[in-house]
Amino acid sequence: MTKNLTKISLLFFCLINIYQCTNVEVKEHVDYVNPYIGNISHLLVPTYPTVHLPNSMLRVYPERDNYTSNTIAGLPLIVTSHRGSSAFNLSPYQGDISKATGVIRYGYDNEVIKPYYYNVDLDDYGISVQYAPSHQSGIYYIDFSLQETPYLIFNTRNGELNSDGNTIRGYQRLSNNTRVYIYFETDIEPIEVGIHDTQTGGINADKKMTEGYNAYFILKYPENAKQIKARYGVSFISAEQAEKNLRREIQDYDLEQIAQKGRNIWNETLGKIVVSGSDETAKTVFYTSLYRTYERMICISEDGNYFSAYDGKVHSDEGRPFYTDDWIWDTYRATHPLRIIVEPEMESDMIHSHILMTRQMKDAWMPNFPEVTGDSRRMNSNHGVAMVADAYAKGLRGFDLEEAYKVCKAAITEKTLAPWSAKKAGVLDQFYKDHGYFPALAPGEQETVPEVHSWEKRQPIAVTLGTVYDEWCLSLIAKELGKADESDYFSNRSLNYHKVFNTDTRFFHPKDSNENFVQPFDYGFSGGLGGREAYDENNGWVYRWDVPHNIDDLKEMMGGKEAFVNELERMYNASLGRARYDFYNTFPDHTGNVGQFSMGNEPAMHIPYLYNYSGQPWRTQKRVRNLLDQWFRNDLMGIPGDEDGGGLTSFVVFSQLGFYPVTPGLPMYVIGSPVFERARMDIGNGRSFEVVCRNYSPEHKYIQSAKLNGKEWNKSWFSHNELMKGGTLELVMGKHPNKQWASSDDAVPPSFSMNN
Repeated sequence: MTKNLTKISLLFFCLINIYQCTNVEVKEHVDYVNPYIGNISHLLVPTYPTVHLPNSMLRVYPERDNYTSNTIAGLPLIVTSHRGSSAFNLSPYQGDISKATGVIRYGYDNEVIKPYYYNVDLDDYGISVQYAPSHQSGIYYIDFSLQETPYLIFNTRNGELNSDGNTIRGYQRLSNNTRVYIYFETDIEPIEVGIHDTQTGGINADKKMTEGYNAYFILKYPENAKQIKARYGVSFISAEQAEKNLRREIQDYDLEQIAQKGRNIWNETLGKIVVSGSDETAKTVFYTSLYRTYERMICISEDGNYFSAYDGKVHSDEGRPFYTDDWIWDTYRATHPLRIIVEPEMESDMIHSHILMTRQMKDAWMPNFPEVTGDSRRMNSNHGVAMVADAYAKGLRGFDLEEAYKVCKAAITEKTLAPWSAKKAGVLDQFYKDHGYFPALAPGEQETVPEVHSWEKRQPIAVTLGTVYDEWCLSLIAKELGKADESDYFSNRSLNYHKVFNTDTRFFHPKDSNENFVQPFDYGFSGGLGGREAYDENNGWVYRWDVPHNIDDLKEMMGGKEAFVNELERMYNASLGRARYDFYNTFPDHTGNVGQFSMGNEPAMHIPYLYNYSGQPWRTQKRVRNLLDQWFRNDLMGIPGDEDGGGLTSFVVFSQLGFYPVTPGLPMYVIGSPVFERARMDIGNGRSFEVVCRNYSPEHKYIQSAKLNGKEWNKSWFSHNELMKGGTLELVMGKHPNKQWASSDDAVPPSFSMNN
């Protein structure tokens, strides 16, 4: 009897376990995305929880400063630029309408944000909201719980609105003569549509058109209307096109269907890279980071046409999607290189779009910060050339290389190099051409050059280092085009970083126009706000390593392999040299610090990989994994700086996979330390590239040995060609470093030199 009971008990527990296993929710890729990561900023701009489809025109997020904000300002309808405020606004309301403003600030609760879905309670007013986006249209469900008359207040911050029954159409003015249009309708006919009647406190329904700043309409609905369904389309062409976009994408008021479509699209997109392993938190960080890289650029083609702010005209896209909204200073380093692997057709279309923008501009200079409203010419250097050179070196052919070279060259040689300026080249640019470096102001010298931005300053070291790299990229393209003389010219100029290298201190040091190093000078703190009188956003410790095209030469300038490693270590160990409040008051972008290293800003992203160039890749493995653990976490402050629409999180994607594109323009990747047991990248045509870890454990960060496609691999890098052939990089991992692996001189990653 006892044996029978034991058998019955075992059977019962087995059945329970089987039941539990079969009812465990299986996570899909999109379920790992946590849009709240980074919603509280360390110092500057938070990472917003964007609801959108990959690279789509329509993007929204709650209108608030950051996650700690106590209120949200209405409901968003479209964000027209990354980190920008919403164009238009929708404010549901119940109660005395005379007390409602054009945009209502709500206390809120029970918020849920997915890439494809938004849900929130506006608890001050007893209102619950659901939302789902499509590519150029969106849908809201708004539920009212109070026994009060429901209203919707529809606002444009600067534009015109027209009402007709249950529809509103109109536009909002943006900068540079650009407009965003909207067509909006509800499933229920409103009783009245109008503006506030200041005399009665009710609605003046006589006006069917309202315009100007904060122009708005109030839509009054029957008191028994407990749910209002609203859908809308957006356009940069016209209100009529906005309606067409809506009709094409959302045929009825089925929000669940739109959300499910969005979920499926995200799963397919994120599924281009499949990771596995026991570290669930790492998967959340990974897929959230990958989702961030799809926020920009955005496709603004609408039924085969697009509006271009570059000439103010509507163009046919001639069968190719047209993209804009890109901050290349941030994205050329890793976001564009990531797309070359997993979205090569899209990347080709994006480069083609850059070329089209240039055709439409008054001055044919490759854009470097193209936005919906035009090229804002922010930051320094003209790294569009790096985007082109890298794509071509890695096999992309879907753009006109000759034209790309022409407009990239013009951006570097005809436009001023002064940061944040769209003016033509002037006296400083002639100095750079003649002397090979961008001059700093001497101590006490006043700025008189009109091209120099009053706030952004000259940034002479950042401009010099950025431009010599751009000239190296030009030399690569010129060589491909058979322009040997021009290739040699720009190749030689790309060595001009030597002109601003202080051999005594072994730092890049600003020089005045008389070729004197500016003195006194503190590499950790000099240069004014953001270091802009010398560097840009970061200090001399970070810009010390900003020669991505010739790390081998930089290593020799530092004194050789051992000195190079010692100086890297010294940077991570150096104190800020000031109280934190003092340091960050001057360098608010220089966040995510480990010593003087800044994980929170893009110019530092390649630095942890530089140990490989001195034959000590184990230090890169240690450093990269520590930085990921320290600064990229599954929490509200889990991004250490301005994320810039994939600019920073692309570092995470590459680093968690186990390699990084240190030098865009050289078709190779430097090996780091993979986080997952297995990662598979879809590289198209039914092929994949896998990184597989043997002896896997989340704590095993050190490579013991490696094989590439079954062959022993004792190099700390591999080529893009090897990746695109498909196959497997197999790494045996361990808890302690193997300091011999990839340590020989012939194992280090390649660099440019005058001899190859």
